[in-house]
Amino acid sequence: MVQLYNLHPFGSQQVVPCKLEPERFCGGGPDALFVAAGCKVEAFAVAGQELCQPRCAFSTLGRVLRLAYSEAEVLILKLESNPKNGESVHHHPHEPNSPMTQAEGTNNENLQLESDDFVICQKPMELLGKNSEQSGVSVTLEPTGLDDEKMKYFHVQHLLYRRFAPDISSYVLSDDIKLHSLQLLPIYQTDSLTSERKNLSQEKKLLSLFCFFSLPHVGYLYLVVKSVELMSVYQYPEKSQQAVLTPQFLHVITSNNLQCFTVRCSAAAAREEDPYVDSTLKACPPVNMDICALRIQLFIGLKAICHFKNHIILLTKADPEAIPERREAPRKLLSRKGTSVKLKTPPVTEAGWNLYIVNTISPVQLYKEMVDYSNTYKTAKTQSCIHLLSEAHLLVRAALMDASQLEPGEKEELLEAFKESCGHLGDCYSRLDTQYSHLALPYYKMSGLSLAEVLTRVDWAVEDGSQKYERGLIFYISHSLYENLDEELSEELAVKVVQMFHMVEPKQLPHILCSPSMKNINPLTAMSYLRKLDTSGFSSILVTLTKAAMAVKMGDFDMYRNEVKSHSEMKLVCGFILEPRLLIQQKKEQMFPTELAVHLKETQPGLLVASILGLQKNNKIGIEEADSFFKVLCGKNGDTIPQLLVDFWEAQLIACLPDVLLQELFFKLTSQYIWRLSKRQPPDTIPLRTSKDLINACSHYGLIYPWVNVLITSDSLADKNYTEDLSKLQSLICGPSFDIASIVPFLEPLSEDTVAGLSVQVLCRTRLKEYEQCIDTLLERCPEAVIPYANHELKEENRTLWWKKLLPELCQRIKCGGENYQLYLSSLKETLSVVAVELELRDFLNVLPEDGTAAFFLPYLLYCSRKKSLT
Repeated sequence: MVQLYNLHPFGSQQVVPCKLEPERFCGGGPDALFVAAGCKVEAFAVAGQELCQPRCAFSTLGRVLRLAYSEAEVLILKLESNPKNGESVHHHPHEPNSPMTQAEGTNNENLQLESDDFVICQKPMELLGKNSEQSGVSVTLEPTGLDDEKMKYFHVQHLLYRRFAPDISSYVLSDDIKLHSLQLLPIYQTDSLTSERKNLSQEKKLLSLFCFFSLPHVGYLYLVVKSVELMSVYQYPEKSQQAVLTPQFLHVITSNNLQCFTVRCSAAAAREEDPYVDSTLKACPPVNMDICALRIQLFIGLKAICHFKNHIILLTKADPEAIPERREAPRKLLSRKGTSVKLKTPPVTEAGWNLYIVNTISPVQLYKEMVDYSNTYKTAKTQSCIHLLSEAHLLVRAALMDASQLEPGEKEELLEAFKESCGHLGDCYSRLDTQYSHLALPYYKMSGLSLAEVLTRVDWAVEDGSQKYERGLIFYISHSLYENLDEELSEELAVKVVQMFHMVEPKQLPHILCSPSMKNINPLTAMSYLRKLDTSGFSSILVTLTKAAMAVKMGDFDMYRNEVKSHSEMKLVCGFILEPRLLIQQKKEQMFPTELAVHLKETQPGLLVASILGLQKNNKIGIEEADSFFKVLCGKNGDTIPQLLVDFWEAQLIACLPDVLLQELFFKLTSQYIWRLSKRQPPDTIPLRTSKDLINACSHYGLIYPWVNVLITSDSLADKNYTEDLSKLQSLICGPSFDIASIVPFLEPLSEDTVAGLSVQVLCRTRLKEYEQCIDTLLERCPEAVIPYANHELKEENRTLWWKKLLPELCQRIKCGGENYQLYLSSLKETLSVVAVELELRDFLNVLPEDGTAAFFLPYLLYCSRKKSLT
């Protein structure tokens, strides 16, 4: 317990108009109170601040021994005692509809009965979870009328066992270790604190379950859901008589006081509901936070207490000897004779009793009082301020978790209080130097406050000529600026942020200045602080690039060149990897190039491409994000692809990035090459690499087959860039990694009527081993390329096509004559030379045409016949 806060959780009180002295009472439902006396039960309606109204009364067959209300504040337990030692047996409550439970006492041979000479006291013991099975108390199940088949689905799970014993050293009486209160408190699954519950009558799902039991001087609160854990221990300032647990408070009565203690149920339930509650986005006060007493209210003769909804029911009864005699104030009666009259004061012989309904005030009202109370600690900057604000936060959390208890419109008010409490806690953790200063970030986020609103709450006043900024505030601001919030600080606030980090964490200043939130900072001011930095302790290249960015922002390009000229391109790329926001910034989930990126596009596009590639290598930017960046940078929308993006794709192939899908990248490049070739559309900028550069630098670009060069020389292409696109496409097709079948459907725009289309079509068919079709096409469209094609492609198992395909085709076309006669004739001679070398004389004769001229073929026949003798 920390201390007693003299707050006011209790509001007005009403007297229950009972006719007889209550012996048992309990709350039921949302607004019912039942009171039993003898063989009679009275029911009362309790609504808000109005008087308690009698509802009905009925009689029972016998004296009421126990009174309880349950919607599901019925289960039958069979209890047995061990006749040897007479110890009582305590049971775990079970859910309704469970089988009957039978408990048996322990048979411990080591226990000896007390004698006249010795008093044997057992040691206190606490057993949790499975260990509680070692308590010696056995629990077995008995049928209660359910089917025997269903019995096998029920079992007993031991959760907790505690045994209390008197402390001989302090001479504690046996009455001080007797349990007087036992209670289970469930908390059910709820929606998030910022959402509306659509249907309050939905089936409840148990989220957390708490077990509370109390002795006269101490109470214990356990969490018993996934694991059994002791959450809180309550030390009472005086001997208690009864205690009752609610989601918000623990109420305890002594002989003359009603005490209100804080509980940690909502904190535990919040962590059960969301295991990520302790993160940079969410936070909750810890479960093990010290408890405290909010109020000790005087009530004379307290005997019993119960709780339901927002009401506490108290039974008071003063003993006769404790009530002083009632006397009327003496009054003198004057007469003419001056005589006086003595007044009679009849003694009171009956004890007085009352049944009270104490209304607890609304959570919001108590929350506001707690916040006002915390202001007394605010200037002192103590932990008490955080503690009390945490109590107020948990109070609001608990009320929001129990939505069934909220009045119409109260939830919205609680949600506002919840956000406000998060803001107050954020203020505390940002201004107090504690080990939990980092909690300023999640609490500020939960508050819904913007960065500018938080900064306006900061006390910027300078004390004694120096300003001290606590680490919680620094952590919140730096983390928020790294998150690229969709918020731009004013120039005044931006300057204050720069001043703060220059004083506390100067090495973070380049990163801070690159945040989109700092867009409105005066570049001259930023430059002045950057020049003051000592670059010996951290990356000088990062400071240089930040200066260069500010120079570009000012339009001072001479200053920009002076900053970057002393560093190599590789070092500049490393600097951009350290701080990607020098090139790319995000606003509302959209990516925008910086002014520095735009300047690099115009002056150093190679450096820009290399830098974005470096970001991708280091997982600072994704594939789609990089593509989008170049499109936005070059002002291209939709499917229009700028040359700078093509340069980037080519750079990706050269770099062989492991996370890049190779075939997808091939498809991007070939599609762009084909589109520009089909439209005869030149690149919008000069490509960074030629086809020769790519062939030399990248294994995926292969050497272009020799016959392709013969093919394309038949057509003069004026546009050099157009030729480059064709060469790059041909080189990719000739490469070892390219999947030819995937590109064939997209070749349709490239007509075979053009040399570009013809070369690509024949290349693809060749890679698909369609050699005969390729020979036909070349004989028809470009006869001069037939022999180079055959020399390169018709090898090994394809060698037979020289005499089975090429030779007959050439002979047939020579017979037809035409303008290509001489080309066919020269090609036939080349073919005969190859065939004469490859075939024996008899085979050579068989492949020659029957109607040929003997004089024409004679030289080849002679060579073929002498070939064997020569070898």
